[in-house]
Amino acid sequence: MEEEPRVTAASKRQPFKSSLQTQHNSDFSRCCHRKTISRPYSAHAPNARLNLPIDYSTTPLLNHTSQSALSHPELPQNVRQSKTQRQNLFQAVNSALRHALASDERVLLFGEDVAFGGVFRCSMNLASDFGAERVFNTPLTEQGIVGFAIGLALEGMRPVAEIQFADYVYPAFDQLVNEAAKARFRTGSTGMHCGGLVVRMPSGAVGHGGIYHSQSPEALFTHIPGLHVVIPRSPSQAKGLLLAAIACNDPVVFMEPKILYRAAVEQVPVEGYTLPLDKAEILKEGKDVTVISYGTPLYNCSSAIEAAEKDFGIKAELIDLRTVYPWDRQTILESVKKTGRAVVVHESMVNAGVGAEVAATIQEGAFLRLEAPVQRIAGWSTHMGLVHEKFNIPDIARIYDGIRRTIEY
Repeated sequence: MEEEPRVTAASKRQPFKSSLQTQHNSDFSRCCHRKTISRPYSAHAPNARLNLPIDYSTTPLLNHTSQSALSHPELPQNVRQSKTQRQNLFQAVNSALRHALASDERVLLFGEDVAFGGVFRCSMNLASDFGAERVFNTPLTEQGIVGFAIGLALEGMRPVAEIQFADYVYPAFDQLVNEAAKARFRTGSTGMHCGGLVVRMPSGAVGHGGIYHSQSPEALFTHIPGLHVVIPRSPSQAKGLLLAAIACNDPVVFMEPKILYRAAVEQVPVEGYTLPLDKAEILKEGKDVTVISYGTPLYNCSSAIEAAEKDFGIKAELIDLRTVYPWDRQTILESVKKTGRAVVVHESMVNAGVGAEVAATIQEGAFLRLEAPVQRIAGWSTHMGLVHEKFNIPDIARIYDGIRRTIEY
């Protein structure tokens, strides 16, 4: 029989650390004494309290009613008076592309298998509706796809180039960094630029993608002046941000979290609309700690905040960066100056990630208001193992523990 844990002065000073560690040790012990583990992929531990699957049908991050969707303050008045349609994220992307193609003849859509609908069906039926001259397949060459798109943009077109997976964008890295990003600077007063160029790519972990289908390479592009790097969290955000990216006069790297393509479903305005590319969004207001993230991890952040607020009696502020470069420093600094504490969460590797830049900016701009060091909760600095994806990226327990450490400091 297991002995009851001894109550000591130290354990009294750290009540929830003790209970959390006890539960963790108990779960770990049970796992270690099993002879076999039959789960083919990593999943939440048995009897887990925090790391449960996200319930996308109830999460407050999605608009579950038309009224909620149409009340968004960033929508123009005519859209707020229109109708909505229930869509998942890939359908919202399709809707945005359809609106762009229909409203501007300069818009072209191309990439590997795009004419057939694409791997994730984002371009379904667009080739049949708009013709092979505007929606078409390309050879399997990422460098060629982006290079071709840059040439079109320099000639005044608005090309939307799809990279089938973000993991395959590296051959096109030179084109994006040395050509697309530098075009406006290099051409000076001639007026030539790569505005209207959008490079779409599915990114992030999907649960079983492994080293070549689950990467989050956004930090590589956030070092490059001249590029916008955008990552939507939901269908309605994807539609508005993608249309804004196509209308933007700078090249945009648009990264779509592939796990959300079908998982995230909400009411989306039917009309075309744009959302600001230079503004973070406060999803939930609070006074004790600021949690900053973008894309898929926002859902884990929301669940971790719900548990932390219940357990610790705090109110957390949750902010979606949306555009990770150039990002909205003012909104972040104002929030941290109010709360005095900050936790930055992202799926990509912790080393030289987006969180490092956010943390450094907070240290420079809000140092005298900080009550605790800035916490970075991110992916480990290793490659994405096939059966270990859920252990590699921030889960609810890690975010919860980061909030706990911050408020206890």
